[in-house]
Amino acid sequence: MAVKKPAKKTAVKKQAAKVKAKPAGNGKTPVYDESKIKTLSSLEHIRLRTGMYIGRLGDGSNPDDGIYVLLKEVIDNGVDEFIMGNGKHIEVSVKDIAKAGAATVKVRDFGRGIPLGKLVECVSVINTGAKYNDDVFQFSVGLNGVGTKAVNALSVHFRVVAVRNGEFAEAVFERGKLLNQRKGKLKEKIKDGTLVEFTPDPQIFTDYKFNPEFIEKRVQNYAYLNAGLTLAFNGKQFVSKRGLFDLLYEETGDDSLYPLGYYRGEHSPSGQLEIAFTHTNNYGEEYFSFVNGQFTSDGGTHLSAFKEGFLKGIQTFFKKDYRSEDVREGTTAAVAIKLKNPVFESQTKNKLGNSDIRTWIVQETRNAVEDWLHKNPEAGKKLEQKIVSNESLRTELNAVKKEAREAAKKVALNIPKLKDCKFHLEDGKDGEASTIFVTEGDSASGSIVSSRDVMTQAIFSLRGKVENVYGKKRTSIYKNEELFNMMMALGIENDVEGLRYARIVIATDADFDGFHIRNLLLTFFLSYFEELVTSGRIFILETPLFRVRTKKETRYCYNEKERDAAAAELGSQSEITRFKGLGEISPKEFGQFIGEDIRLVPVSVNTLKAVPQVLNFYMGKNTPERREYIMKNLIEDAG
Repeated sequence: MAVKKPAKKTAVKKQAAKVKAKPAGNGKTPVYDESKIKTLSSLEHIRLRTGMYIGRLGDGSNPDDGIYVLLKEVIDNGVDEFIMGNGKHIEVSVKDIAKAGAATVKVRDFGRGIPLGKLVECVSVINTGAKYNDDVFQFSVGLNGVGTKAVNALSVHFRVVAVRNGEFAEAVFERGKLLNQRKGKLKEKIKDGTLVEFTPDPQIFTDYKFNPEFIEKRVQNYAYLNAGLTLAFNGKQFVSKRGLFDLLYEETGDDSLYPLGYYRGEHSPSGQLEIAFTHTNNYGEEYFSFVNGQFTSDGGTHLSAFKEGFLKGIQTFFKKDYRSEDVREGTTAAVAIKLKNPVFESQTKNKLGNSDIRTWIVQETRNAVEDWLHKNPEAGKKLEQKIVSNESLRTELNAVKKEAREAAKKVALNIPKLKDCKFHLEDGKDGEASTIFVTEGDSASGSIVSSRDVMTQAIFSLRGKVENVYGKKRTSIYKNEELFNMMMALGIENDVEGLRYARIVIATDADFDGFHIRNLLLTFFLSYFEELVTSGRIFILETPLFRVRTKKETRYCYNEKERDAAAAELGSQSEITRFKGLGEISPKEFGQFIGEDIRLVPVSVNTLKAVPQVLNFYMGKNTPERREYIMKNLIEDAG
């Protein structure tokens, strides 16, 4: 896990500040005339309004941060070449620049190479490229004429080299401005293709660092989505022969109740569909959806159409009108489609909006699932057993839920220990920043209550340590009053579709009890609401451990290294305070730690199959292996 560091003012923000009109000398409404109208070039606009093109900026601690979007846009071009039958290998390397808080990225594909005479235009002039020509690119995964230009504009160094038929062209840019270019014939034979080298601009992406795990995951997904394509990242190769089948097997391993189902359709005027599916004994559902190689974390019409077709295929095969929730409970599936004209609901392409694709995806999925069940009768029997088991559990769970709701009504009209905010996830843009802090005890939540933003920040206070729910039936969490109250506060007492907040932040003290409560909560979410973790909804709040101050200056430090550095800079007269609990930090101080500079550690899992093993080791019965692990680490810490 990486830590999101406080954002610093970038040159872009300073530039934006300069564009604002200054008040007139008399203090009245600013003068608004022809002199105030400004025209920006395309590259200037990208730098000034970066978020419009790549979403969030960040520092590399989150897989959705801008530096990974830049990397993706360059790799996408190589993948487009592969899709069109040109080049089966892409090389990616990332090298940190010592003491600069930056890194240089290189991506080399072995496709056709950018046409030499249009090299400069293709990487620097908006709306220029071959992605608009269906004869050249049918299923583009990039930003359709924007991607590489955005990388160029947002890089302090950008170099591109194209090789075609023994000739080459090279161009070097700085923040989108051409420094030099050259063309010529190669002295030795080099394979055709394109090399892009760039260094994200530290003025925009402040103090950033690439996380190799994030890049490996992204590169691995490219391999799964493009069977036969080999990608190398810093020398490590990734290749898949069975596409989404390999992806799902990597995620589920031996947890599957029956062998993975798989289908890959042919290219058609509508597009191409590839699916893989199975069931596990885990609670909830888990889906991995992609459009033209783009991971759609928020799903969209292709995913909803798959779910509908999946249900209909099973109902048709078994000739029974099974309920959707009984079929889908425990489902793990992957869906990938290729479209000529995908329509996304945002520039960052997290959710597909095409409504015209529903019919053919539903029909093709239905036929594929039904056909697979006919060919795999033993798997069909296990699937039917799972559905029947789900029906029984749902009936039992509904009875327990009803009792829990009735008990909650007797306690109070409002949810105990919840201090709500005004906007919630269902409120569109206003709810995108909605956050609920889950804290331990009233004293810990006191500082947050006094300093929070009541429009978007809610607090739910636990009474202390919650129950360890590892290995227990789902009905047990509804019989636990505190856990049920927390589920009602989050809006997930029925299912995750009712989630009321964009972010769930675990805010516990930085001591052993706090860490234990954190583990208990993570066990709860990973056991029963795993999709909240995999969809990036769960975070851990980082608060400062130390305060170093003099009469003139105060600094807050999150670790011993920062503390020592601050003490050295402020001198021997500085006073050092160690914070043990959230309640020790005054509301006045705490406000800055949950505001714009909030530090959140996203909770994520590398593969789903690792979750049961990890939970069993840390939260299961006290095994000799765990005792040995604890003793070994206690000895090492003491040493």
